[in-house]
Amino acid sequence: MAIELTEAAANRLRSFLSGHPEGIAFRIGLTRSGCAGWSYVLGKAENISSEDRHFESRGIRLVVSSETLPLLDGLLLDYVRKPFAEGFVFHNPKAKSECGCGQSFSA
Repeated sequence: MAIELTEAAANRLRSFLSGHPEGIAFRIGLTRSGCAGWSYVLGKAENISSEDRHFESRGIRLVVSSETLPLLDGLLLDYVRKPFAEGFVFHNPKAKSECGCGQSFSA
């Protein structure tokens, strides 16, 4: 089981770490919402439990709950810049379908 970052995603997450102590991790998770059922959540891991799974990709520490890991296993997180828009893009091999805006998926 693994979660990977592209170099662009790792660089963007590193930019959030400047001035913060080492040991900060980012949590990748899911919430039930959106028109397809599941939406991604990405943020600093404030609370880490013994049930969480830990990954490291390109020097960035990642935390995923053991409950959502089966739906996120194999995820590749990218960061894309386009004219007039930029943001994280989740490439999830477990997603069976995605909504039109790409913000939610069904599994």
